[in-house]
Amino acid sequence: MNDYKKNSLSLGNAVAMGTGVMIGAGIFALLGQVAELSGEYFALSFVVGGIISGFSAYSYVKMAKAYPSAGGIAMFLQKAYGKGTITASAALLMAFSMILNESLVARTFGSYAMQLFDGGEDSFWVPVLAVALLVVAFIINILGNKVIGKTAMTTAAIKIGGILIFAIGALWAADFAVGSALPSSAPTNSLTDYIASLALSILAYKGFTTITNSGGEIVNPKKNIGKAIIYSLIICGVVYFLTALAVGANLEISEIIIAKDYSLAEAARPLFGNWGLNFTVGIALVATITGVIFSVFAVSRMTAMLTNMKLVPHSHFGMKGNIQQHMLIYVIVISIALTVLFDLSGIAAMGAIFYLIMDMIIHVGVLNRMREEVQANRFVVITAIVLDAVVLIGFVWVKIQTNLTVILVSLALILITFVGEKLFLKGKGTDEDEDSSGH
Repeated sequence: MNDYKKNSLSLGNAVAMGTGVMIGAGIFALLGQVAELSGEYFALSFVVGGIISGFSAYSYVKMAKAYPSAGGIAMFLQKAYGKGTITASAALLMAFSMILNESLVARTFGSYAMQLFDGGEDSFWVPVLAVALLVVAFIINILGNKVIGKTAMTTAAIKIGGILIFAIGALWAADFAVGSALPSSAPTNSLTDYIASLALSILAYKGFTTITNSGGEIVNPKKNIGKAIIYSLIICGVVYFLTALAVGANLEISEIIIAKDYSLAEAARPLFGNWGLNFTVGIALVATITGVIFSVFAVSRMTAMLTNMKLVPHSHFGMKGNIQQHMLIYVIVISIALTVLFDLSGIAAMGAIFYLIMDMIIHVGVLNRMREEVQANRFVVITAIVLDAVVLIGFVWVKIQTNLTVILVSLALILITFVGEKLFLKGKGTDEDEDSSGH
């Protein structure tokens, strides 16, 4: 695999890659968890999460138009903060969030696959199947961009079309009783719980950042990166909302929560019998497989860029090949470890925390250092920061009460990341913040 292949990804490839990562995590992995926190309002949670993600995407679109790069977010951070601790640490948080996403979607693959054999989410085979998928994703990525591009276009059509067939079919079976899926009374969950649910619905849209991390390979990147991000968000927003309506119209919230790791399959079971179950599981498998493949594709390039920028330590460990190939191995190994050690809710929680912190760092950099250069609107960027902060605080507050271990592990990893990078860069004699443009 060559380092970077300019013009190897079309606009369609980029949109397919972004939707591939988003849909794999968003509907199949996170719908049940969002419903658990937001109750009857879970369909609206995906709408609000999409709106917040739209504000966040603004900074990325502006930066990508000015600085398209195969390093994407790593390059954006460097332009705003220089080659220092903030850039390296924030970029690593994004990388960790992407790796967690791979583990999240891989475990979801295992959970849905087991529905074909009436297995539960606690089955031994769930992590085994997840690990097998990560190994396959590694092999496909080694084969290069051409294979990934073809895979993206084909599978994007299959899974988006398949999910829409499920959603429309489920609503049809419910006699188009869309109102039954929308809240008809005051929320039973607290406002804090609902705000916390937004962290997970935002995580469902996080895949749009995958597009920025392949900016140097997209045809006409200054024009097409922004288009790809916007198209991906709109497509996923429609798919998420319709699917949430369909599930909500046919399952009680309590049933969705019980089957939260495979809620779409559970919704299909009473409606369409074995045929519907198999169809839904098949779409879930396609979506999760491609989600992992495209996420590995993006994070390997981002971490390779960080290595080339000499912002993170790197060792070949005697391996042959280039840096990207080494990063693929490291990413897959870490993903496998996370897949084995954590369940879906823990993986999602850490991924949401890391992403929201990194996202705010990006926005602050654009606001304070790059706003005039990239011609960003101050109000939009400030709104993105405030929304991220409110959601993060609400999510952490809820998790402190329900899963303190995840919060402690997340804080420890964040501390280790920033302190470790500070010591590493200090040892190299790298300036903390050379100037506002990173030159």
